[in-house]
Amino acid sequence: MSELSRRDLLRTSAATGVGAIVVSGLTAADTPDGVDTSVPEEVAVGYPSRSPECPPATLTGHIVRPGDASYAQERLGWDQLFSHYPLVIVFARETQDVVNALTWARQHDVALRVRSGRHALEGWSNIDNGIVIDVSRLKSVRIDSGGHTATIGAGLTQLEAVTTLAEQNLAVTTGSEGSVSVCGATLGGGLGPLNRWIGMACDSLVAAEVVVPSGHDCAEVINVDSQHHSDLLWALRGAGNGNFGIVTRLTYEVHSLARLAAVQATWDGTGDLYEIFEAWQRTVPSADSRLGSELEIHKSQILLSAWLVEGTTAQAEEMLAPILSVGKPDVTVQVGNWGDIFAGAQTPLPQEPANWKFFSQFVEQPFPREAIDIIGDFMRNAPTEQSNYFVDAFGGAIRKEPSGGTAFAHRDALFYGEIGAGWGTRSTRPGVDDPLTSQAQAWTAEFSQALRPYVDGAYVNVPNVGMQGWEIAYWGSERFERLRRIKAKYDPGNVFRYEQSIPPASR
Repeated sequence: MSELSRRDLLRTSAATGVGAIVVSGLTAADTPDGVDTSVPEEVAVGYPSRSPECPPATLTGHIVRPGDASYAQERLGWDQLFSHYPLVIVFARETQDVVNALTWARQHDVALRVRSGRHALEGWSNIDNGIVIDVSRLKSVRIDSGGHTATIGAGLTQLEAVTTLAEQNLAVTTGSEGSVSVCGATLGGGLGPLNRWIGMACDSLVAAEVVVPSGHDCAEVINVDSQHHSDLLWALRGAGNGNFGIVTRLTYEVHSLARLAAVQATWDGTGDLYEIFEAWQRTVPSADSRLGSELEIHKSQILLSAWLVEGTTAQAEEMLAPILSVGKPDVTVQVGNWGDIFAGAQTPLPQEPANWKFFSQFVEQPFPREAIDIIGDFMRNAPTEQSNYFVDAFGGAIRKEPSGGTAFAHRDALFYGEIGAGWGTRSTRPGVDDPLTSQAQAWTAEFSQALRPYVDGAYVNVPNVGMQGWEIAYWGSERFERLRRIKAKYDPGNVFRYEQSIPPASR
């Protein structure tokens, strides 16, 4: 039976390479009209555009510019619906490269974006005619077994983090997609298979190394924890995606995890949708907190994934019995090391659709039949089989904030919901009009509007473009005002800004 899980389609196993991929150099046809990829003379020679208060900065690390053989590939993000042409891409090899790049950008008044796993779902980790500071090569892991912590470089993917920690029978919360940056996921909150057991990924974040603006046009490294810059630690736990500085290293509280039981069930068609969804939303969010689960609805099938920490096959199937008893699902169960199970679920990047459009939601009350019927109606008319409606169970440890609190605002949700449309074939020349693009975007917009009476809030890691009041949807009014004050303290000049970035509070 073919499984068409969007989460499976997103999972990639070849995410550990750090070398540049050599492809054909840019030609005139590769660059769209109106985008200037030339490097100004004063920038090219490193001459600052104004008198700095610190020495003129030089870009260090691995530098990629227009015309370089690898530029066509290195400018691409995971979601090829968006296509940008940066002035320069800096792949940092150490923290000082990030300091130099941020200082250089400030001294030359060059707009910047921060990138790691390239999964910014609206293309906001890239920019035309600006500098992209890429931390994906900052790959390091230091485990302190006595202190129950792990310090990792910001370039680690979720696959790398999960498998490395699992070798020591340790774990933190991550999402299901291996190629996503564990740093980026954490800084927006971080939900996934283990969140009901140990909370959101940001709940385990206890310290970070961050490069922030300093003075008139410089940059500096600060170390953040509960005793130093505790306000920034609070902000990084759920609102840190490119808003306050560039995170280069993260320290997590880690949890012992020797084995895990994974259950996957697939139903053909959507005829049993109401009974399956009703059983799922009434069972998992209130179950033993060791049980995590996701449910996905597609055009022609429904997929349940569940994970029971330190559990047996019999225990997992007993907890899921109200769901598995519906219809005739094809069920498989695996018990073993979390790293092995996670790695085995990944799918190579070339098999994923090139283009994606998402809409995020949180749900605080069980969906009535009318809402579930809306899901069924839209999924039967989805633009592609890869498109889906995805839910992740909340409850359990998510309801309790860690010491010091977090910017994440949706702890009372019953589950997280996400509409996703996927289409198109991957290429080194994205941005060409796809006949399905308008259809997929319209379907996503209409679907989200139809569910509006039953949902509340949104997830900053899956931003809703064009939403009125996105600030409140992501964080709530009180948290947002606190975030603005923290922004004014650490980035008063609003160096880190993008379409939905946090603006500094007025002084």
